[in-house]
Amino acid sequence: MIVVTGATGNVGRALVRELIEAGQQVTAVARRIEAANVPAGVRSVAADLGDADSLSGALSGAKALFLLVAGEDPAGVLARAKAAGVARVVLLSSQGVGTRPGGAYAHAAGFEQAVAASGLEFTVLRSGGMASNAFAWAEPIRAHRTAAAPFAEVGLPFVDPDDVAAVAAAVLTGDGHDGATYVLTGPESTTPRQRAEAIGRAIGEPVTFVEQTREQAHAQMSAFMLAPVVEGTLSILGEPTEAEQAVSPDVERVLGRPATPFAAWATRNAAAFR
Repeated sequence: MIVVTGATGNVGRALVRELIEAGQQVTAVARRIEAANVPAGVRSVAADLGDADSLSGALSGAKALFLLVAGEDPAGVLARAKAAGVARVVLLSSQGVGTRPGGAYAHAAGFEQAVAASGLEFTVLRSGGMASNAFAWAEPIRAHRTAAAPFAEVGLPFVDPDDVAAVAAAVLTGDGHDGATYVLTGPESTTPRQRAEAIGRAIGEPVTFVEQTREQAHAQMSAFMLAPVVEGTLSILGEPTEAEQAVSPDVERVLGRPATPFAAWATRNAAAFR
């Protein structure tokens, strides 16, 4: 049995599908989840990573755990996992832990430290920015075929969340990954303007890109992000380090195939923007 936390999210949903297709038994966990939210044969358990005790039922009989950075007690979650017989944990973390230690990424760094100290087999997946962030454009593109973002010409190698899920599935079910940290990116850098153009091609209609100022983007993001996260995100988007702009080989190293380009993600998800 493999427990997947965040099972209704962009990565978790795809990971559940990957594991089921590989013949694994899966328990899907999210704060609000029911049987209708998961494929047939998947056990669904409502639990909150902010309350380690709520995970006890989900962890029973599990051999591996896919863990998100959520809540404030990773050591408590991991202790309960170990007590339940879990032998392996795969943590979905952020590339920023390595490129911008401290600050907005101190929380994720704490989870990485807890996993390393847990006594379990562990692997850390440090994801770069995800292609699914473009879903923030879905409503304005559907309504008036426009997409707004700051730093129009700054490129980053956004990763397809399905690739993150595929790597997680390979690590959860395969050998040779204990103690590894993988940085997950797409196969090429794309700018916000290029991503808007790729969505336009996917839906067969042009999308007008509108460049925001940093201040405009800050105000918009502050409506749903904490201030340190807003600052950290804008710093990466606007002034990325060389490491943040680099294409990592780790998706291909683990999966034996190239990472998925943003344009392919846009084509696969075109219905969301029509």
